[in-house]
Amino acid sequence: MIKSMTGYGRARRELHKRDITVEVRSVNNRYLDCTVKMPRMYVFAEDAVKQCVQKSVSRGKVDVLISVDASAADVAKVEVNRELAAQYAAALDVLAEVCGSAAYKVTPDQLARFPDVLNVTKADEELDVVSGDLCAVLEEALVAYNTMRAVEGRKLAEDIGNRLDNILTYTGHVEARSPDTVAEYRRKLTARMQEVLQSTTVDEQRILTEAAIYADKVAVDEETVRLRSHVSQLRSMLESDEPMGRKMDFLIQEVNRESNTIGSKCNDVEIAQVVVGLKAEVEKMREQVQNVE
Repeated sequence: MIKSMTGYGRARRELHKRDITVEVRSVNNRYLDCTVKMPRMYVFAEDAVKQCVQKSVSRGKVDVLISVDASAADVAKVEVNRELAAQYAAALDVLAEVCGSAAYKVTPDQLARFPDVLNVTKADEELDVVSGDLCAVLEEALVAYNTMRAVEGRKLAEDIGNRLDNILTYTGHVEARSPDTVAEYRRKLTARMQEVLQSTTVDEQRILTEAAIYADKVAVDEETVRLRSHVSQLRSMLESDEPMGRKMDFLIQEVNRESNTIGSKCNDVEIAQVVVGLKAEVEKMREQVQNVE
């Protein structure tokens, strides 16, 4: 079944002491346009996130929002700047000599008070592990996102299917009415020639020839056959699990072209009214297909 390009999904999990929340939302777009918003310190995982999205989405404007609470995963490392500490110790020894305190000894707690002797840093994170965690939560969000898109897709398919039924109904009206237009043309032509010629005998063969030329000119058999073929293909696409939005949009353009051809060929008020209804259904269907992936 077709899917809509509009959807929303959210997932949250705690992995490796990181509380990860991922939201995915999308709107219509001609091609796939994926934007990822995440904390700067995790920007290295952006390409992996986009690859995950590309596996599930073929087109649409997709926004992925990722937030990470890594306070529980932060591991601090304390490092000693040995060179700087030695310089501080040497300087204190010099001061002790100046003060005449030969027995003075520098203690570690004294050195620790000097700036930059002790440096506190965070432990390096394993980039592959972090990327994998983010993508794991993203995949859960994509499941919810695709479920919503599938529900919307069923509604779109139902509406488009009803439009296709109406198009077939209008096509049947055109097929039923088309032969009558030729017969009416023949009757009008005969009456007009009789009126003009009055007592002169009307050449029946000439009437038949003119009617045949007119019938060939206004024949819409090819157009109605193609209309039915396009409708059949569109119905098959509605049941497909593959992205069909672009193909459906192309076929609807063909349906519109056939409708215009029928309208231009048939010089008949009743068929013209049918074509107006036909084109109205095509336009409504085109609007719906703009939402199909």
